[in-house]
Amino acid sequence: MIPLLVFYIHVVALAAAFTRRWQEEGVVEGFLAVFFMAIIFFVGWGIASFLMKLAIAPGDPRALFNRDSASLLLLTAGEAVFYYFFLKAEGPSSAGGGERA
Repeated sequence: MIPLLVFYIHVVALAAAFTRRWQEEGVVEGFLAVFFMAIIFFVGWGIASFLMKLAIAPGDPRALFNRDSASLLLLTAGEAVFYYFFLKAEGPSSAGGGERA
């Protein structure tokens, strides 16, 4: 159940990133945002799975919280921090106003 929720969150995030970039820059930028997020997801999933194999012993694959669930949750937390700082809106720009010479 946890992996299903994590994948659903990623699908919604992909749609939101595509829509935002498409509206701001065009359709090509929308697809680039999707490809960038996909690369981050797959590489991060591999790294998180490796770390969880070191930290958690193999258990029952039918359990609600196992190594796979833990790696996906670790990945999602890491992505949330990364995307917060990478995609956060910049403050008001100083171009075109503000200070007088």
